[in-house]
Amino acid sequence: MDFHQLRCFVAAAEELHFGKAAQRLEMLPSALGRYIKLLEEDLGTRLMTRTTRNVALTDDGALLLKEARTLLAQADSIANKFRTRGRKQAATIRVGAIDSAAAGLVPMLLHDFRERRPDVTVQLVEDKTIRLLPRLLSGRLDLAFVRPPENPDRRLEFMFLVHETAVVAVSDRHPLALKKSVTITDLAGQPLIVPERRSRPHSHDLTMKLFAKAGLHARIVQLADEKQTIVNLVAAELGVAIVPRWTSRMAARGVCYIPLKASDMNRLPLAAAWTRGSRDSIRDEMLMMLQSGLSGYALEA
Repeated sequence: MDFHQLRCFVAAAEELHFGKAAQRLEMLPSALGRYIKLLEEDLGTRLMTRTTRNVALTDDGALLLKEARTLLAQADSIANKFRTRGRKQAATIRVGAIDSAAAGLVPMLLHDFRERRPDVTVQLVEDKTIRLLPRLLSGRLDLAFVRPPENPDRRLEFMFLVHETAVVAVSDRHPLALKKSVTITDLAGQPLIVPERRSRPHSHDLTMKLFAKAGLHARIVQLADEKQTIVNLVAAELGVAIVPRWTSRMAARGVCYIPLKASDMNRLPLAAAWTRGSRDSIRDEMLMMLQSGLSGYALEA
């Protein structure tokens, strides 16, 4: 029995779904199943019953879940304690950010933080929320700027920051490019380029919810993952896209960005996240600076 097997078991036990648990741990469901099987063999007992439609804990599985959570929490606490000791000596902070935050709020924050703490080295990692949160949990990041998930992990703390508005990206040869603003009705029947929901659920769902509220069908013709790819597809006249406002700063020939007239649904949340219960003086200092200057940083969101 090892900690990785226990983490796989806890994720599966909490999700009661191997696919969701594997996604949470950034691994394949088949690999997750193998680790749980090895754990069952090590312990000599069945921990889960699994059918094509359902996953359930056995009595031994329920007992182990409680013990495993306690054990993993103790292990994480010990690891964080020593990481913090090492970081105090090295004076570094590891920050993760989604593309939206990396292009807007974070540069201003880091500029101000550098002026106050020139002795601290900041390591910045840009990635998607789905990949940043596991890095927080594993201790590879100290702070992350992410889209808050619908069902947040209880081991993480979140601080809401701002709502980012969305705009519509169209080719500069598109008839809508002449408009000063557009509505969802204007986009009815237009071919849409949207992000993959698995990797960018907030951005994907924003488009779908806006169309649903207007009683319209979203005509999706292309799924893409990265914002730069989406913008390039728009430039190639393959469709239009609803994107965060910061995207308009990206250098892309042949693309224009039009304000979207919509309800309060036309917003994407941004939050700061860190490991619950952890102590980190450098991170806390950055968070305090963020809170005090949030009104100014929000203008860049």
